[in-house]
Amino acid sequence: MRQLILLRHAHAESATSGQDDLERPLSETGRAEARAAGDWLREHGLQPDRVLSSSAARTRETLAALGDIGGAEVHEDASIYDASPGTLVALADANRDAERLLLVGHNPGLEQLAALMHSGMTGDYRGMPPGGIAVLTLPADVNIEPGIATLSAFWWP
Repeated sequence: MRQLILLRHAHAESATSGQDDLERPLSETGRAEARAAGDWLREHGLQPDRVLSSSAARTRETLAALGDIGGAEVHEDASIYDASPGTLVALADANRDAERLLLVGHNPGLEQLAALMHSGMTGDYRGMPPGGIAVLTLPADVNIEPGIATLSAFWWP
């Protein structure tokens, strides 16, 4: 079995006039949420082997605020920003050698991916609040497909 941990970035500041959405930083609330998410991951022994993170400032800051989550390799991937569930599935499948992969990204892609992997449908599912974590457990050596995973844990700040 392997685990895919989906972490939505924590609350970010509203965009200022002319600011690129990719550059929005975390708010104070967001930094506290991210620290709490790191605490939760450590308390549950969910240190990842590898981390894939969006290149957006708020995802990088969320990842940094988690604190020590082990010595995982961290890779930024610009395609995670505004990614469809299909793009996220391809990234997860390309990293199936990691027993525990942490994917730090954005909605609606993350919540749709969680729903697709768990129930087999994306629909209008809306269940990943900022700073939320979904832990999906799936067979080790299979391609990701609809309904293949068990939602083994869900947490939000």
